[in-house]
Amino acid sequence: MSRALFVIDVQNDFTEGGALGVQGGAAVAAGVTALLAKHPDRYEHVFASRDWHDADNDNGGHFAVGAEPNFVDTWPAHCVAGTPGAEYHPDLNTDAVTIHVRKGQGVPAYSIFEGKTDDGATVSEKLDELGVLEIDVVGIATDHCVRASVLDALEHGRRVRVLTGLVAGVAPDATAAALEEMGHAGAELVSPEGEPTPAG
Repeated sequence: MSRALFVIDVQNDFTEGGALGVQGGAAVAAGVTALLAKHPDRYEHVFASRDWHDADNDNGGHFAVGAEPNFVDTWPAHCVAGTPGAEYHPDLNTDAVTIHVRKGQGVPAYSIFEGKTDDGATVSEKLDELGVLEIDVVGIATDHCVRASVLDALEHGRRVRVLTGLVAGVAPDATAAALEEMGHAGAELVSPEGEPTPAG
């Protein structure tokens, strides 16, 4: 049995100043780096996901084209493959990342489980291959891609913890609701040091 860390979408476009910047995103990047430096042996595997959208289409309706985005299922262009916005935030040290995942290539994608690893495997396949049963989750945004990734991990039978000090959400109410939903679904809400934290 091994434990993995999921680092969800800590990218320039999802942090302050980006196309869909979230307040506190840069702090998440720095905090994840500090966590991995302080506890280099905590995780056998570190998965990091990135939105990696096509530049020449609307990615299955994910990008709002010719209309205003509704910020529910249509969005401004973001994290276009090969652009600075799609890159990891510079405060995230990716040296400890063992598996990189790209998602949303031509289609809407929120959960890390919708992506593919650099060698073309699904995340589920890679978890099975590595014998990962426990997953800690950090990243952006709590009320969107973190939520989707946590719920999928639970559905895949993993024990999941959300490190609540290392996530950042779009909107306070939606973030609180997402944390509550994840907790009700079976995820543990803990601090980066493993102490329980309230959902609200």
